Amino acid sequence: MLSHSPYLLYSDGNGNIFEDDTLYAVGRSGWDAFPIEEDNWIKLPEGGNLYELPGRRGIGIDVKTGEMRLCEKGWAVAAFIPPAHTGLFLAAYETLPDAPTLPLFCYTAAGWHDGEFYVTAVRIEQDIRQECVGYDNEKIESGVERLLQVYSHNRLVKHLAENCCMTYTCPAARNFFLERWECPVPTSPACNANCIGCISFQPEDETIVSTQDRLNFKPTVEEIVEFTVPHLMNAPYPLVSFGQGCEGEPLLMWDVIAESIKEIRKHTDRGSININTNGSNPRSVKALCEAGLDSIRVSTNAAREHIYTPYYRPNNYKFEDIIESLKVVRSYGGWTSINYFVFPGMTDSIEEYEALRKLIKDTDLCMIQWRNFNIDPDWYLGQIGVTDTGECMGIKQMMELIRDEFPNLKFGYFNPPIERIKGNYETDFAH
Repeated sequence: MLSHSPYLLYSDGNGNIFEDDTLYAVGRSGWDAFPIEEDNWIKLPEGGNLYELPGRRGIGIDVKTGEMRLCEKGWAVAAFIPPAHTGLFLAAYETLPDAPTLPLFCYTAAGWHDGEFYVTAVRIEQDIRQECVGYDNEKIESGVERLLQVYSHNRLVKHLAENCCMTYTCPAARNFFLERWECPVPTSPACNANCIGCISFQPEDETIVSTQDRLNFKPTVEEIVEFTVPHLMNAPYPLVSFGQGCEGEPLLMWDVIAESIKEIRKHTDRGSININTNGSNPRSVKALCEAGLDSIRVSTNAAREHIYTPYYRPNNYKFEDIIESLKVVRSYGGWTSINYFVFPGMTDSIEEYEALRKLIKDTDLCMIQWRNFNIDPDWYLGQIGVTDTGECMGIKQMMELIRDEFPNLKFGYFNPPIERIKGNYETDFAH
């Protein structure tokens, strides 16, 4: 246990971070700041980063008076927590009128205690597939060089190498070039949603920028099959995943994906075939299941339609369609996950909790991937028009309640390989 709450952190605007030992760090949930119980803090995991929040003053609790006040010494500080961890509170700050919109990262509360950085988070997943320590740049570079020669005419491998792996250091792409675990398969340059926080396409007049460039061609069945079959045949815990951050919506390319799955399965029955999707077209999902799809992960910021729609701004589909897609995959015996964007103060509201319980029951959901929501909190709530998030219970308590009620529902951060789906889920992970 900590001897006291961590101290607030602030930045001097020149890349230097300091602790303010007159203030204890607090956390944000929805629009409000709260004291944080000590068991919600963990040491900043390896691979995490701290960054300043320009135009924002940190909020803390005065060590002597116990009152909340602003830190006037510099800009507020937040943490990016690495994959496999879920944030419990947002960084607490007051935004000044001329503050710039924050880029598309997560903004977890952070503090300083006894010579260490601390964050409000839990480790939700034991799989080590995206641990920083597991990436050897020399091996990645030689893997890129080798596979670019092996697949010298394959546009998709070139895209994964030059954009995803070498430019954006995408963990999934890096693992592909290390010939292990989950292999990303982007397929669609187009999308049927207009997500506010889209990481691959933002309008030119928007105040935020996309974090990466979107795929700009339609891969062929031959291009997909050429590198996915050897990966499934040779990689440990192999998994191929259609639908990546560098593309649009893969269901718009469902016919190419269905043909690819059939062709892949002519060559190997090893490993798992997954799709990461918005779940917008249950008919296409049915066709993919018939072709041999093993698992689906449907992304959502909420289990409530009135929170989902203003964020996703869907074209020609509705929230009910994503529910139906989950049901379709379960009817074929497939594995279903939701890619659940966790936003403290929204995700853990009583209303959302009840809606999530209903979704789990209605769809016979297999797994929740508790993902950190990469978005400016003020900007997000403003864009979807939420001024009052309602009564909240805390992310940790919500997780505990869901776990108690649905003991067979799995918690995690990554798509599980077939070995985990069919075997001992809790202990059989990449190593």
